[in-house]
Amino acid sequence: MALFLSIFPIVLLIWLMVKKNSMPSYVALPITAALIYVIKLFYFGDNAMLLNATAASGLVSTLTPITVIFGAIMFNRMMETTGCIDVIRKWLATISPNPIAQLMIIGWSFAFMIEGASGFGTPAAIAAPILMSLGFNPLKVAIFTLVMNSVPVSFGAVGTPTWFGFAPLGLDQKSIMEIGMQTGVMHFFAGFIIPVIGLSFIVPWAEIRKNLGFIGIAVFSCTLPYVALAMVNEEFPSLVAGAIGLMVSVFAANRGWGLSKDYAKDPNAEKVPFAQVAKALAPLGMLIGMLVVTRIKQLGIKGLLTSKEEWFSFQLPFDLSKITVSDSLTITFGNIFGQGVNASYQTLYVPAWIPFVFTVWICILLYKTKFKDAWSFYAATFNQTKKPLLALMGALIMVQLMMVGGDDSMVKIIGKEFAAMAGEHWVYFSPYLGAIGAFFSGSNTVSNLTFGPIQQQIALDTGLSVTLILALQSVGGAMGNMVCINNIIAVCSVLNVNNAEGAIIKKTVIPMSIYGVIAVTIASIFFL
Repeated sequence: MALFLSIFPIVLLIWLMVKKNSMPSYVALPITAALIYVIKLFYFGDNAMLLNATAASGLVSTLTPITVIFGAIMFNRMMETTGCIDVIRKWLATISPNPIAQLMIIGWSFAFMIEGASGFGTPAAIAAPILMSLGFNPLKVAIFTLVMNSVPVSFGAVGTPTWFGFAPLGLDQKSIMEIGMQTGVMHFFAGFIIPVIGLSFIVPWAEIRKNLGFIGIAVFSCTLPYVALAMVNEEFPSLVAGAIGLMVSVFAANRGWGLSKDYAKDPNAEKVPFAQVAKALAPLGMLIGMLVVTRIKQLGIKGLLTSKEEWFSFQLPFDLSKITVSDSLTITFGNIFGQGVNASYQTLYVPAWIPFVFTVWICILLYKTKFKDAWSFYAATFNQTKKPLLALMGALIMVQLMMVGGDDSMVKIIGKEFAAMAGEHWVYFSPYLGAIGAFFSGSNTVSNLTFGPIQQQIALDTGLSVTLILALQSVGGAMGNMVCINNIIAVCSVLNVNNAEGAIIKKTVIPMSIYGVIAVTIASIFFL
């Protein structure tokens, strides 16, 4: 019964979102969260005040994704208002008018690099609007960018899912490096197939076949340095490989390598002056620069932006919470409702104010944007984030409630029961547990933190390789990004696509399932 009641709300949620006349996520998610609250209270017997505190921490956690979405939407509206998008569109057409080239440069190589720098769903939030501005269907763009943002994720945000996600397991550096190497190899082979599946959601198969040469160049220019770096480092595979892949892809597209002749360059097309292109790309350059500088801990800025040194604190009345503000403006709500539940928001480190909003402010001055125009995209951004806010509040309260109870939490019950059923065959199911973790939490890192201990214990109990099972967990967390509700809400919000979350999940669950088969196959051939 405990397993049934743990799974039922998720099945109900998916049904509500994918059925005919589907329910929008901003309604379905709060309903599911309320149902889980009732089940936790009356069946699992959890303390009501603890559940209330957990729900409150979910509300605080919502600040992270909603501010990233807000910043991304405002940035993209600024790019449209200032004419930067128009210039970039013309420039990309001069590189290659071929849609495959444009999709692979922006949706694959560029997004690969952004994932390596940031994570937090930022790649889709930046790449998707550019692709939509090039004339691609918004819903198809949402599906495409979600599928493509999978291979680089295990080393996203400068390797956070790997070096931080498995930190609580007490592994030595050699084991972490082995996990990284095995993860990189599995992702490398997935790179043969997943980008092609992603393209199939947005262009016909006939177009894909004609341009397979270029697709291969774009894919391998990212995945070859990616797997090579993963063998020696767990921080930079996605960031460095994405940058290399982007340069190679632009170079190859400019010369037409591997591209069909159906989209020959127009010799009479207007050439975009370099100064104009540089000015239009400046906001993206600022974004990338700020992300890289603030994510590489060796530069020292990351430490300043994540410092936990207390600046001041105060106690809210009636024992509601102790609020602490660090000198990096990290706001922590401690001991919520006296239940020992904490939640925090890293104001300067979450990629919202820095780099999105900060870049917008600079660009308002740089492009001499009129106050009326600036106010209009501020107001439009607020309006566009209202429904995503409700959806994310429901999603994060739901996730937090499912994690209440330690080893007896709903999430752990699902993981343990699945593991008990699989036994020594667990290697075939391991990546899908990682995907479930990402589906719930919206993060490869959180999936690894949540399910890493379970995966480690299963490996020890069944005699399987601990590093291999953890690598499969990490690959699973990355492929789970395709079906993660938080990411789907984010990309739909940025593209202003309404009530399509269920339709997207129905599409993206297919490549996610195939990804798991690829991971298990490669693990069985090379590492078992």
